[in-house]
Amino acid sequence: MTPPHVADSETQLAAILKSLDDDKAEDVVQIDLRGKTAMGDYMVIASGRSSRQVAAISEKLVDRLKHEHGVASRTEGRDTGDWVLIDTGDVIVHVFRPEVREFYQLEKMWQPAGQAKIRG
Repeated sequence: MTPPHVADSETQLAAILKSLDDDKAEDVVQIDLRGKTAMGDYMVIASGRSSRQVAAISEKLVDRLKHEHGVASRTEGRDTGDWVLIDTGDVIVHVFRPEVREFYQLEKMWQPAGQAKIRG
């Protein structure tokens, strides 16, 4: 039996954005990291309204990536649900509660002012 084909970074990004949209993540921002760092090609930042929603969004995303695209992800923070980090190797996803996201302001660290792409 051959392992599933692992999706490239653009395919992963599209799958991640669709999953976040399907699960009603809010204020989704994608940041192109190519040429800025070797840690990945893209960063996606999103919010869930509660710790429970943050955990659910993250869990479903990891499951979809694994089963539909053959992408194994490393995660941190699922137990608390305040900030979950999902690392696919090519795409880094941060899912926050709004207050925690506002405190850390990752968008400002990685993207010049006015260039963040916010999706629905």
